[in-house]
Amino acid sequence: MSDTTKSYDLVIIGAGPAGMTAAIYAKRANLNLLLLDKLAPGGQVVNTLEVQNYPATGIINGAELAIKMFEHTQEMGVEFDYGTVNRIELDGDDKILHCEEGPIYRCKSVIIATGTMPRRLGVPGEEDFAGGSLSWCAICDGAQYRGKRVVVIGGGNSAVEESLYLASIATELTVITMLDLTADPSACDKLRAMPNVKIYEWHDIIEFIGGERMEKVRAKSSKTGEEIVVETDGAFEYIGLEPTAQAFENLGILNKFGYIETDEWMATKVPGIFGAGDINSKMLRQIVTACSDGAYAAQAAARYVKSLTK
Repeated sequence: MSDTTKSYDLVIIGAGPAGMTAAIYAKRANLNLLLLDKLAPGGQVVNTLEVQNYPATGIINGAELAIKMFEHTQEMGVEFDYGTVNRIELDGDDKILHCEEGPIYRCKSVIIATGTMPRRLGVPGEEDFAGGSLSWCAICDGAQYRGKRVVVIGGGNSAVEESLYLASIATELTVITMLDLTADPSACDKLRAMPNVKIYEWHDIIEFIGGERMEKVRAKSSKTGEEIVVETDGAFEYIGLEPTAQAFENLGILNKFGYIETDEWMATKVPGIFGAGDINSKMLRQIVTACSDGAYAAQAAARYVKSLTK
């Protein structure tokens, strides 16, 4: 093992709401800990225009909430660093974390809070326009569609919430969803009432069409077989999420869908390794439930580390 390897009681992988809450609780438990993330702290919440259901904040911009959470960790003295963990090696009671960037960390316990990434459709044209006129973040890229036409694909809470924002700046908004609108009824009602919004339910996306930028989206009704072609300047996909736990497959802690299986204390079947937040197999993925997971995981990790010193 390299002499430069750093040692900790706990390393938290992922600095979203689950990871940051875990860091706060772990620091209060006097653990020597490191909070790691390959990107800026905040996770998926950074890409949310408005958070309306996190207690005591009222309506708050997602990035602002993420900043407040991270500032809290820094006020507590939590060490943060950037790193992409691609493997965890077990060495007795120790866990050795290998990062793509080179650093290696040795620790007694690990909380995996790596969250999820947007799922893709896998249809023609998707890769051609990805990162350009096809996006997964309205708060990041929506401003370029002011006064233009835009398509949103999906009918869940994220799709409808981001559609409400995009409809307020675009001249035309078309929502295409493979089912019906499944978001909160109040949000769906508000979207349906907007005069510049057209909704196609029970339609599957067939293809994205265009040159340097997207020009059309082709879809087909799953009920009638009728095809539609929607002219657009760009599109946003909100068709669900995929777990980002591939780096931990060797540990045998994932279910068949790629999510981490834990008990009520967020413990996996590997002693000293815990899961928290959207990466866990669970019924509800919300900011508040991620924070709850992080608190449980930190408390459990603290008990585990203490048990090793007895």
